[in-house]
Amino acid sequence: MAVTPADVKKLRDATDAGMLDCKKALIEADGDFAKAEKILKEKGLASAGKRAGRATSAGTVFTCITDTKAAAIELNCETDFVAKTDQFIATGKAIAETCVKKGYTEVNEEIETMVKEAIAILKENMGVRKIVLMDIGANEMVTEYSHNGGQIGVLIKLKCDSAATCAKEEVKALAFDLALHGAAFNPSYVNRNAVPEAYIKEQEEIFTAQAQNLDKPANVVAGIVKGKLNKHLSQICFVDQNFVKDDKITVKKAIEDAGKAVGGSIELTGYAYFMVGQ
Repeated sequence: MAVTPADVKKLRDATDAGMLDCKKALIEADGDFAKAEKILKEKGLASAGKRAGRATSAGTVFTCITDTKAAAIELNCETDFVAKTDQFIATGKAIAETCVKKGYTEVNEEIETMVKEAIAILKENMGVRKIVLMDIGANEMVTEYSHNGGQIGVLIKLKCDSAATCAKEEVKALAFDLALHGAAFNPSYVNRNAVPEAYIKEQEEIFTAQAQNLDKPANVVAGIVKGKLNKHLSQICFVDQNFVKDDKITVKKAIEDAGKAVGGSIELTGYAYFMVGQ
């Protein structure tokens, strides 16, 4: 399969590997993009910190929280000027409120109509890119955090042992700090149980291929792979990351300490992250 310059650039943008390495990987993978990316990772040529999909459009993240539901939506437009208008803001808030009231989890005809009405007034293309809806049950609470004028939005859901624990100011403060953490580090998963088995298997294969290049005994390779996997999971799982307010402890430890301080139990059960354009 022929490899085009556009294919090479796409793989480079996603992995930060060299152009020649990207071309070789695509040729080896017979043009399969996912396979080529995996090849680069196995060879240690892909940057683990590379993030595809940086913000490329204007817009704002809007949230709405009631006693029983919470929603966050991303409303996009063409320019920052329009994103700051009263009409755009009112539309975003109304869509978030509608999602909570009617339980919408994706764009439908009603939401599209609301967007079209705003387009008719603002004369600029707009659209809802993402919707997240959370149910809030007994002994649960949801907190939101907005950063940089709504360019980043976070929802955090905590489950406590009782409504009294949820209502404590210390727990509300913890929820806000966790939202700050989410905005700062954007973890991929709440905990290790949430990580798909297929993803873990793929990472094990990548780390095994890397370790085998070291020409070590099988038991040493197994130990290296286990260590690399544990380190990787601690980097992408919310509760295993070092806490933003105290990097000497993990988020899990911060939650446990807060629960002990208020005489109850607290668990992080929900998390949503938005960045405009990502």
